[in-house]
Amino acid sequence: MTDALAARCEQAVQVLLPDGEILSAGRASLYALDQVGWHALTAVLSRRPLVWLVEAGYRLVARHRRLLSRGLRPGGSG
Repeated sequence: MTDALAARCEQAVQVLLPDGEILSAGRASLYALDQVGWHALTAVLSRRPLVWLVEAGYRLVARHRRLLSRGLRPGGSG
C-alpha cells in the first residue's frame, strides 16, 4: 500500500477494483452493497443527483461516526 492510499484510507473506505480503479467513500460503499446483492438499490443511488446525496451522507456519517457509534451501542450513550 502506498503512503497516499494509506492516507486516503484514514479518511474514507476505499475499494480497489481489478482494473486498478479506486473507489472512495460513498461510491465505494455503493460498490460493496452491489457486490452483496443490492443491485436495484445501487443502480438507482449511483445515478446523478442521488449519488451526490450518497456522498454527502457518507461524509456526514464519517464526520460524526464516534458520536453515532456511542448512540448505537447497546446500553445507550455510555
